[in-house]
Amino acid sequence: MDILVFTTSVNKPEHVQQVQPILKSVQAIKEWNFDLEDCDNILRVVSHDLPPRYIESLLNNAGFLCTELAY
Repeated sequence: MDILVFTTSVNKPEHVQQVQPILKSVQAIKEWNFDLEDCDNILRVVSHDLPPRYIESLLNNAGFLCTELAY
């Protein structure tokens, strides 16, 4: 399993509700969560062999900024 970490423009619970169906629809994503208290509005994704660019494109297509963070 891989843990991917992203900075996002998702900054409200309503935004999380918007992207929830998108993230849940991807079978390779095992778990995900947002930290809206963090200044970078962190998205953590636990997945199996999923490229970070795929997550970025999912959120970008939904109208949100999403960039992988190096850790």
